[in-house]
Amino acid sequence: MDIAQFRTELHAWLDEHADEVALQYSEPGSLKDRLDQIRRIRGLLYDAGFMRYGWPERVGGLGGPPMMRTELNAAISGRGLSDPGTASLVEVLGPTMVDYAPPELAAEMMPKLLSGEELWCQGFSEPGSGSDLASLSCRATPNLGPTGGDPETATTWTINGQKVWTSIADFSERCVLLTRTGTPESRHKGITAFFVDMDTPGITRRPIEMINGEAEFCEVFFDDVQVPASRICGGVDGGWAVAMSILPFERSSCFWAWVSYEQYQLQRAVEQAPDDDRAAEALGNGYLQWYALRARSRVTQLRMAAGEPLGAETSIDKVLVAMSENAVYDAARKVLGGALEIDDDPTAAMWRIGWIYSRASTIYGGTGEVQRNIIARRLLDLGDEA
Repeated sequence: MDIAQFRTELHAWLDEHADEVALQYSEPGSLKDRLDQIRRIRGLLYDAGFMRYGWPERVGGLGGPPMMRTELNAAISGRGLSDPGTASLVEVLGPTMVDYAPPELAAEMMPKLLSGEELWCQGFSEPGSGSDLASLSCRATPNLGPTGGDPETATTWTINGQKVWTSIADFSERCVLLTRTGTPESRHKGITAFFVDMDTPGITRRPIEMINGEAEFCEVFFDDVQVPASRICGGVDGGWAVAMSILPFERSSCFWAWVSYEQYQLQRAVEQAPDDDRAAEALGNGYLQWYALRARSRVTQLRMAAGEPLGAETSIDKVLVAMSENAVYDAARKVLGGALEIDDDPTAAMWRIGWIYSRASTIYGGTGEVQRNIIARRLLDLGDEA
């Protein structure tokens, strides 16, 4: 099946099963409802086959190019059936499992992720080492006994340390975890990735409540957590390659879903807007920012589809995602005439939650300042900071 046929059949299926895939929220915008929706819609799409396209057959997929997954995520987001932020971890962590996990582990675990049976989280950031990922200190130590030996021969490892800002950790069954296995001076050459069961003894999850009242993030503590060596992804001290492999998907297929979702939100704002110059100006600015993101992201999608490597230029995409998200929600706030701030009906509540969350778009996934430094140094060759 080619991508055009896949797109046609997918949208026909979504139209036919509109009632089944529709949002089922008990409380407008609640995180638990959003995650339950993601689990449910993945299960339906998995049973229909669509969730399996674009993934290798050896992990339970049906084959085909990764762009099929991009089309699927864009279709779901473009209909407002799930928000791309909480849904994106399949696209971020799934390829890591496929490319770096032991084959038998990938074959066992990927169907659980794709079908919505499980949610996974990404244990990267730490207190003091957010943007500087190579400085992480959460440590994994091989259990070698009193005589020591080669870490490669260890059958289990002990993990101690802390992660923070771990998205949906409190709802996840598994975690792709980066740990320090070399000296601090070795930086990216001494990092190892583990695939950890979140119910392992010694793991404590402490939710962090955000300004919108949700607890999407967690602090996660690891106290003498025992993990089998068979759960290492990418080999001992090979974790930096695992982390860097996420970038092409985090800033390509995931961002294309954001493009579709912001278009959906912008259209909703247009439908609710009064016919006056103030609304037209706000919506026009939102459209311009959204279209700039769409044009830039489309270039990235085409490069990815052609198998070209993605690098520092995707920092431009990240900056534009934040600018577009802010502009779209600012437009909605202006055209709703105060309803976003004071009304309690579900529609206003959803807009309010979205607007508050959009304020973090310049921070999550790499701050705007860090992205602009990358653009300045690596793309424009403007030199290091003074």
